[in-house]
Amino acid sequence: MEDQTEMSFTYEPDSFSEKKGFIPTSFTFEIDNFSEKEGFIQSPNFPSGGCEWFIAVEPKRNDSGDMSLVLCLCVADSESLRFGWRRRAVYSFILLNQSGQELYTTGESPCQLFCAHFAGRGRTKSFSRKKLQKKGIVEKNKLIVKVEVKVVEVVDDGDVSGNEIVDFDGFQIRYSQVLSVATLFKEHPRFAKNFRPNSHVLKTTYMNLLLSLIETLNKKPPHSFSETELRNARSELADLTDAGFKLDWLKTKLDEVALECKKSNIDGNQVQELEKHIKSLKAELEMEKTKSAGKFLWVEQAMLNLSSEMNKKRKLNPQ
Repeated sequence: MEDQTEMSFTYEPDSFSEKKGFIPTSFTFEIDNFSEKEGFIQSPNFPSGGCEWFIAVEPKRNDSGDMSLVLCLCVADSESLRFGWRRRAVYSFILLNQSGQELYTTGESPCQLFCAHFAGRGRTKSFSRKKLQKKGIVEKNKLIVKVEVKVVEVVDDGDVSGNEIVDFDGFQIRYSQVLSVATLFKEHPRFAKNFRPNSHVLKTTYMNLLLSLIETLNKKPPHSFSETELRNARSELADLTDAGFKLDWLKTKLDEVALECKKSNIDGNQVQELEKHIKSLKAELEMEKTKSAGKFLWVEQAMLNLSSEMNKKRKLNPQ
C-alpha cells in the first residue's frame, strides 16, 4: 500500500439500510509509525447495523520487546442513539501485512451484546518479539488491522422498562441487569467457561441467583448477617459452583464476611458481659449506699439519745 497518511482506512458497507439481510461489514485500519504510538489509537468511524463503530488499538510493550495488543470494537455514537438501544453482533479481528496477506486472526467471536451499559468489546493477543519479526506483523513500522462485523440484532427502543430480556453471552437476562452482568464478565472473564446447564431457564435461574448473592455480600454490612443467612449463602455458593461457575473470588468474599461477622459477634458478647458486670457493680454500690445510710441513721439516733440523756441529768443536777 502506498498511502503515506498516518492513519488510513477502507470499509465495505453492509446492506442493513436496504434491509437485504445482515451482511458482514469489513473495515481496515492502517496505523503508520506504530512504534511511536502510546495509549489507545482510535480509528475513524464506520457504519454497520444502523449505527457508527470504531476500532480502538492499544499496544502494551514490556522491556524484552514482547507486546500485548488490545483490540476493541466500540459503538461510536452511543450517546446519540435512542434510550434502550442495543446491538448484537459477531466480529473478528485480522492483522494484515502490506500485501493484504492475513498474518493473524482472532477467529469469530460468540454473539456479543452492545448497549448503553457496554458499548465496547475487546480481544487481547500477546506476541513475542521473535514472532513479531518473523511474521512481519509490524512491517515498515505499520500495523494494519481489519475487523469484520456482522450485526444480527438491532433494537432502537425509545421506552425501556428494564424488564426486557436480552441475550448476554448465552444468558437470558433483563435489560436492567446488563451492567451487572457486563461488569461480572469484565472482572472475571472465564468464570462461566465450564458452566454446564444448557437450558435457558436454568441458565437464567443460576445467573439471577449469582447476581443476588453478589449484591447481598457487597451491600449488606457483615455484622448484620445471622448464622442462618451465612449458611444459606454458603449453600447457594455450593450450588453455583456445582453448576460449573468458577467462583473462587466470591468464596473469598464470603469467608471475609463470615470472619467479620464472627468478630462482631465476639465483640458484641464482650459488650454484653461488660454491661452485666457494670449492672452488677451498680447494684452492689446501691446496696452499700443503703447499708451506709442505715448505719448513718443508727449513729445519728444514738447521738440524739445521748444528748437527750445528758440534758435530763443537767436538769437534775444543776451546777
